[in-house]
Amino acid sequence: MSLFQLRGILPTRTRILLELAGIGLLLLLWYAITAGADPLVPGGILPSPNKVVRALFTLFAENDLLNNIFRSVGLNLSGYLEAIIISVVFGFLIGLYPIFRGLFHRPIDAIRFVPLTGVIGLFIIWWGLGTAMKVHFLAFGILIYMLPVIVRRIDDVEEVYLKTAYTLGANNFQTIRTVYWPHVMSKFSDDIRVLTAISWTYIIIIEGIGSQGGLGSLMWKSGIRQGNIEKLFAMLFVIIMIGFLQDKFFIWLDRKLFPFKYQSLSNRNSGILKDVGFFQIWIPRVKIIFKVLIAAIFLILLFNEFVDFLGKENILHNAFGDTFPVMALMMLALSLWLLSDFIFVNKKLVPSKKNSN
Repeated sequence: MSLFQLRGILPTRTRILLELAGIGLLLLLWYAITAGADPLVPGGILPSPNKVVRALFTLFAENDLLNNIFRSVGLNLSGYLEAIIISVVFGFLIGLYPIFRGLFHRPIDAIRFVPLTGVIGLFIIWWGLGTAMKVHFLAFGILIYMLPVIVRRIDDVEEVYLKTAYTLGANNFQTIRTVYWPHVMSKFSDDIRVLTAISWTYIIIIEGIGSQGGLGSLMWKSGIRQGNIEKLFAMLFVIIMIGFLQDKFFIWLDRKLFPFKYQSLSNRNSGILKDVGFFQIWIPRVKIIFKVLIAAIFLILLFNEFVDFLGKENILHNAFGDTFPVMALMMLALSLWLLSDFIFVNKKLVPSKKNSN
């Protein structure tokens, strides 16, 4: 395939090589313009990669970077979960029922123009300076974008699916469950991924308030106030990596929850003969082992919160702070899901005695 074909699809190996080459070129350019005693770009504006790496190790050693990462991740996911629950409930009510659409559609459209930094004071008055205020602020900042998206996704449901459901005798609940819910949520999952970047922007703003820690607080104290630009760049790269991992996690969830979205791609590649090599054989097995290992680690850490057998009490509670209850529920649900998926896959792969005979 030509690399300049319009909307062409790159082979997996070519795509990976180009991605690595692109990252390498950017790093090389960065090093070139910051190297030497008299660099093209002064160190006070753009530090060299070597200084950023050293600053990253300093943050781990002196500024408790790992604990601050956990605090920010817990805050991010807690606010995200609250925003998703509220958006889905009220979005479906407003999108499906004319009475709620007439009452609240215009106010919801208007609330998008509220400057979020201007309402921080209100959230402090309502909930104080603790973690609850920060979670609610993050949820509100994401919610004002999610709610209109849910309503629009409901409006995008094609009429042919609704008519088919009514022809088959489906009532309102069955229509919501079999038509609206899968269509809206499968599209909404893509919107959730896009809004992840916005949530991290708000975290940097809100974590500068109070003393609960987090990457935003660390950036203000160690980076901006002290004028340490190397540490500031190091923390920015940490946030980029966290966002990248979150995006990959959401993609995995999307494939698990809505596999029908990827059926056309599977059907397109189903007739293509491929060489089955070493990596094609072992990568799926490594993924299975990795998932089981993650589930086991989560369950061990959760069990340690109640029965101290690792030699250190409250590991997760100390890491996530006030967001520990929410994170514990999410970790437990994910662990059980991974283990059940592993058991289900093994049952499908191992033939039964009846079939073998």
